[in-house]
Amino acid sequence: MPANKIRLEICGTTYVVSSTDTEPYVTELAERIDKNMNEILAGNPSASVTTAAVLCALEYLDEWQKSTMGAENMRAQIKDYLEDAARAKMAAEESRRELERVRKELDELKMQYASVQQASQTAEVEQQEAEQETEEEQ
Repeated sequence: MPANKIRLEICGTTYVVSSTDTEPYVTELAERIDKNMNEILAGNPSASVTTAAVLCALEYLDEWQKSTMGAENMRAQIKDYLEDAARAKMAAEESRRELERVRKELDELKMQYASVQQASQTAEVEQQEAEQETEEEQ
């Protein structure tokens, strides 16, 4: 992207800067600097433009430093959240496999129960038949 030459006025001095950023964006930055420097100069009439510029630079550097630290903190939190999510996903997968194993075991037990129940019913019927035969013989 080609650089734009942008004319700015800060504290009564005109500056021409070259930037690849848009003119409205750079102008907005210059207006913020101009406003902040004029507030410093109004609050301390003996301060020079250079002093106001240094104080603005310190303020902006402080904001940038705190933003950077905040962003790093957020990245660390996101990393922790992703790790927690990965562990939770693994635990959920393990639980799913355990549930599937228990379901298979339950199905096997149901089949065994049905088989035992069938055998019990068959034995009961045979016993009743045997008792009837015994009664008939007597």
